[in-house]
Amino acid sequence: MAVKIRLKRMGSKKKPFYRIVVADSRSPRDGRFIETVGTYNPLKDPAEVVLKEENVLNWLQKGAQPSDTVRNILSKEGIMQKHHDAKFAKK
Repeated sequence: MAVKIRLKRMGSKKKPFYRIVVADSRSPRDGRFIETVGTYNPLKDPAEVVLKEENVLNWLQKGAQPSDTVRNILSKEGIMQKHHDAKFAKK
């Protein structure tokens, strides 16, 4: 099963709010998901991001692939750097 970390659209018309979820890649955008790992609100200035950092890192270590947008969000929050450091740390 291919697992992705991606955005699930919430909110009303013209007022988007997103949940960052871990889902099977075959499920629809707003369909079934495995776990919610954060939120993203692009309407605030600057955009508001709330993440469960340990859960995100855990899913990345298990092989979950972030979507392009989520990868950018995680990079800005410094989580992709932590994942990279943990993956290639000398043992």
